[in-house]
Amino acid sequence: MTTPLVKDRIYRSPQALIGGVLLLAIVGWLGIDALFRGHGRTPWLALAALILLVPLVVAFTLRPAVFAGEDRLRVRNPFRVITLPWGEIASLRSGYSNEVIAKSGAKYQLWAIPVSLRNRKKAARRTAKAQADAQRGRPGAGGAGRGLGGFGASGGFGGFGGHVEPEHASGPMRAETDKVMDDLREMLESRGPAESAQGEITVRWAYEVAAPAVAGAVLLAILLAVG
Repeated sequence: MTTPLVKDRIYRSPQALIGGVLLLAIVGWLGIDALFRGHGRTPWLALAALILLVPLVVAFTLRPAVFAGEDRLRVRNPFRVITLPWGEIASLRSGYSNEVIAKSGAKYQLWAIPVSLRNRKKAARRTAKAQADAQRGRPGAGGAGRGLGGFGASGGFGGFGGHVEPEHASGPMRAETDKVMDDLREMLESRGPAESAQGEITVRWAYEVAAPAVAGAVLLAILLAVG
């Protein structure tokens, strides 16, 4: 058995995970209370709302993840799973959102790696301050912007929130999600030409998430329509 050249990495947003757990707790508490203590149509409305809302909360908070392996990038978005061999990826683009661009021209958003314009501006301010300090003869001041932690690898995850990270001790500061995109670009550059990283892009719809949500929406609409 050969040792993988690149260790699998999993990128997720801890803020989304925390928010999802809190939302599920609130929705569950209100829905179950109405389900067992409500009168008339209230329990049925609560049931329909739970069937609709729980899958949607899971889809947009707990589900998104990016899996970067030796031969392919797997993007798990709210309602789709896109598997892209490195050889089929043209670029990874960061703008108002982070996207992977296939050689065919198709674009896929990376929901698990959200862009924070606030953190970008913070990184730019710290870079400017570090450069100004260096010009005044105060080397080392740029270290104040070092992030507390990055994305985890091999099944874990790290924090996005509020951290900026320098590319090197005297280089420009980078928002953490931008640093993650740089890491993915390095993997693309190193693994893209590999023979084992070639193949076809596959897209699978997450019916296990969409079907319950649609069922809940239909049931809720029927209950509201019949009055």
